[in-house]
Amino acid sequence: MTVLKSLAGLGMAGAIGGVLAAAVAVPTVGGAGIAVRDAATTFTDLPPAPREEPLSQLTTLLDRTGKVFAQFYEANRTPVTLDQVAPVMRKAIVAIEDARFYEHAGLDIKGTLRAVITNTQAGGIRQGGSSLTQQLVKNILVENATTEKEREAARAPNLSRKLSELRYALAMEDKYRKDEILERYLNIAYFGAGAYGVEAAARRFFSTTAAKLTLAQAATLAGAVRLPYTTDPALGPERQARLLERRDIVLDRMAGLNMISKETAAATRRLPLNIRLRPEPGGCAESEFPFFCLYVQRELLTNPAFGDTSLERQRRLARGGLVLRTTLDPLAQRAAERAIRERVHAGDSEVAAEAMVEPGTGKIRALAASKRFGRNPDNRNNGPRTTFNLPADVRHGGGMGLQAGSTFKVFTLATALKQGWRFGQGFMTPGELVPSEGYRNCAGKPVNAPRATIYNASGEGKGGPQSIETGTWNSVNIFYMMLERKVGLCSVVETARSLGVARADGKPLREVPTFTLGVNEMDPLTVAAAFAAFGARGRYCRPQAIVDITDREGLRTAVRPACAQALDRGVADAVNHVLSGVFTKGTMKGQSIGRPAAGKTGTNNGYTSAWFAGYTPDLAAAVSVGDIRGSYRYPLRNVTIGDESYGQVQGASLPGPIWVDSMESALRDTRETSFTRPDMSRFGGGHTPGLAKAEAAARRTEIHRFFRQYRERYRRFYRWMDRYGGPYRRPRR
Repeated sequence: MTVLKSLAGLGMAGAIGGVLAAAVAVPTVGGAGIAVRDAATTFTDLPPAPREEPLSQLTTLLDRTGKVFAQFYEANRTPVTLDQVAPVMRKAIVAIEDARFYEHAGLDIKGTLRAVITNTQAGGIRQGGSSLTQQLVKNILVENATTEKEREAARAPNLSRKLSELRYALAMEDKYRKDEILERYLNIAYFGAGAYGVEAAARRFFSTTAAKLTLAQAATLAGAVRLPYTTDPALGPERQARLLERRDIVLDRMAGLNMISKETAAATRRLPLNIRLRPEPGGCAESEFPFFCLYVQRELLTNPAFGDTSLERQRRLARGGLVLRTTLDPLAQRAAERAIRERVHAGDSEVAAEAMVEPGTGKIRALAASKRFGRNPDNRNNGPRTTFNLPADVRHGGGMGLQAGSTFKVFTLATALKQGWRFGQGFMTPGELVPSEGYRNCAGKPVNAPRATIYNASGEGKGGPQSIETGTWNSVNIFYMMLERKVGLCSVVETARSLGVARADGKPLREVPTFTLGVNEMDPLTVAAAFAAFGARGRYCRPQAIVDITDREGLRTAVRPACAQALDRGVADAVNHVLSGVFTKGTMKGQSIGRPAAGKTGTNNGYTSAWFAGYTPDLAAAVSVGDIRGSYRYPLRNVTIGDESYGQVQGASLPGPIWVDSMESALRDTRETSFTRPDMSRFGGGHTPGLAKAEAAARRTEIHRFFRQYRERYRRFYRWMDRYGGPYRRPRR
């Protein structure tokens, strides 16, 4: 049926069409001739059908096993074809919204007049006034709107907008078959409770699919379309009562059109509403792994790989319909969460965060934090929740980061080995150091600090000979300040940059003498990715969260890792050799994951934060601990965290054990891999004057300390025996 034939077949169509056109076109009485001419062409010279943007859909996130762990959307919608919609649903929507849908060509004058009369007599909306095609046009225009002003114009209750809608509807009827129009309408319509389209509505309202809807369910959904907000079943009993009324109106209408019998309608009316609301979590706050979800979301919005402009990326994400396969390893993620939860409570002001990265690929395996993601009651800053993505940088939703402390000494170590330093090589160190000369940034400008005095932290010694091993194992501040000066501050900064090091807040790195002591604020993910490069023998990979993207048409696009050989392999092997000793001879002595591992503790001056970053050839991780209220105002001294009290928190006392437990669990199904042995012809043979003598003296001191402790225990034992031992008293000499 053509548009002209449809209009000619309606006795009053021409008159009403002329009235509508004239109402818009006649500015004065003298313009009547023009008005008549415009009225004649209003419904003959039609515009093209409205442009149809892809409908907003769900974006789904899958972990590495293919399991869904998050979804976000602008509109909760899952499009279906018409044959995937129960026939009774198709009948119900046509009955209540446009009974003459299959007879008219988009403009149903008789139906419109009948709806006006019926609704006026009923004192409320019982029948729709616009055709389904008109409603489809309106929804398309709203969906296409990119600003609130455009959306308001698409909904404006004025004759001009209505006339434009009618003309578009006629154009749609010329372009599509009736079933195609109905299918489009069922997928675009809003049903309430956050459900767009009949499939999402079936799931949301009744925990079923559009194909399995019963008569009662179909009538309920059809009744919801006209008043989706006042009949929203998720908003309580009062709204559900209104929805029940609308369902019964639909049933009566279907019976009046002989789509169902009156007996069937009456029997169905006696049924309860039986709403079975199925949660449709949307957004990262409702994800099982919210911090990883937030990272993915921010990556899509900020990475040029996913769109040339910010607006393009934002629109792509909002429109959805994407399936993102991510790098998330649920085993590693749960291991990190469990290790943190056992030592740091969500309600503590101190927070722990951990990131895990796969060496050689940059794949992010876990992002965890001690606090739950979301807002605290009354939007308090401190509480069991946080809206900051604590394991990540500001660009990915994180905070300002924490000073990385002595974990940065690894970049000075790598630079020294790169410049030809050998194992055992070192120098004499004083008990304190004033960095008054010898430090230049990468612009060649002196950045000395003649008013600063550097001391070794507790347990690092008071000065003496140190080699690159002992200086690393004991994390000796002054040794590393002097080593940094010898190899060049800028060289150390460049090594760090080549390994992806950038401040969490996005500002330029602070190129100052204490760079090697970790004065720059970092996030765990950036640190973990840098350390992962050593495990991959110098191959640095940018952290990667998305493996591939499948769009709404089913086209799959792989996301390749972004990697480069940042360090010579031999240098990385040498770094691994030195850092392995941190577990056997250094600050982490006595803590082990039962397989070859390397790492570095980080304890900041004044105990403002504490870190541990470590790795195997298969997995790297970094753990940070600091006070969420401000690390400088609230240092980690005399604090209770979780169930433990700490005089001061050091890298080995809290971040270290979290790292050990999480890595042990995360790697339990991974075969052990050893580091490549370093080339001793290249790196062996170094010498530190006085070190052997100092170490021998230290061993003697340790032996003397042992015997003194033994003698003291011996004395205490015999004092007890003399008092309580009876016949077993100490023998007389």
